[in-house]
Amino acid sequence: MTTTIRARGPRELLAYVPFRLGYRPADSTVLISLRAPRGRVGLVARTDLADLADLEHGPQVARTLVSHLCADGARRAVLVVYTDVDLRVGGAPAARERAAVEHCREAAEDFLGDLEVWVVGPRGYSSLDCLDEACCPAAGRPLTDLESTQVGAHMVLAGAAVAPSRAHSFAIPVLEPALRRRAVRASARWRADREKALAVGGDAAARWRAGGLEAWRSAVAVAERREGVGETALPPALLGRLEAALESIPVRDAVLLSFAAGTEDVARLTATAVPGPQVEAGTASAIAAMVDPAVGLPPDPDVVRSARTVLEAVVGAGRTGRQAPALTLLALLAWWEGDGGLAADRLRRALDADPAYRLALLVRSALEAGLAPGWARAEAGAAR
Repeated sequence: MTTTIRARGPRELLAYVPFRLGYRPADSTVLISLRAPRGRVGLVARTDLADLADLEHGPQVARTLVSHLCADGARRAVLVVYTDVDLRVGGAPAARERAAVEHCREAAEDFLGDLEVWVVGPRGYSSLDCLDEACCPAAGRPLTDLESTQVGAHMVLAGAAVAPSRAHSFAIPVLEPALRRRAVRASARWRADREKALAVGGDAAARWRAGGLEAWRSAVAVAERREGVGETALPPALLGRLEAALESIPVRDAVLLSFAAGTEDVARLTATAVPGPQVEAGTASAIAAMVDPAVGLPPDPDVVRSARTVLEAVVGAGRTGRQAPALTLLALLAWWEGDGGLAADRLRRALDADPAYRLALLVRSALEAGLAPGWARAEAGAAR
């Protein structure tokens, strides 16, 4: 997410959160980094309420979140609690939510000062600490206030959409059974062709891999054209071919390189497994664009949109257990965009399909270490 948003009051900030996440949070806490000097919104970290409220592990979860915000360049922070419970009512009903808030406040006190806390319920929103009925009535301020904000209008004009829930936001549509069977048959044919090419030897395997990369480029071109006229369906046979092609690591790596600008030749040489200085330099440059804060850039939104369309279509058309390559590439795209929640979901699904898939394990290690993409770390450094 590269849209610059500044905290111009709680109403604008609360309106922004669902757009930033891509869905309306529920039973969650969201910790928001505000960077100096003018309250620019940085990291937005969502956590399950139960995890943050846990008496044994919750304090450590809170400390980890605060450390990520500090690394992001936060000078202060806002905590938003999404719950159906009225936190201003004492006793057992609000005990879990109160524990989550206290764990966060204790973790943030020495690093970010006093933590401002807002509560968003099913009918209204309010400041946890506000006792003024005129400002924060018992039922909260009306949620309709959050629907008519400058940030909301800006995000809608930018094409952002909000799913009703996390599950809806992360769902990948599955192809209807008849079309899916066609995709599976095509995948089996291309997998058999690969085995024949390997048996023949010589340039046959390289030609098969080059054909796989060409299939990727064709699918992206189809996605771009159809998006322009409001269509997204891709040919099942092409999706099946891509499923088989992405099982080849050189083809998968070539597709990964294609996410970065100016990598067409390097991707082609990578797919055909032609080593040399050009491939080494091109690969290093593409990876640096993702991870190096000195030269890192946000991904091109148009490239991401088309690549995500194709990869999700491959996942939705394929057989269970065959989707680790496509899901891992989806995770990498989400991480590069700065969407850790989506990246974690795609990695979980990739490792469910293949627990030993090495690229998925590598990306998961980066997520678990709190490693942000290069462009995000550069922004965080500038905010300090």
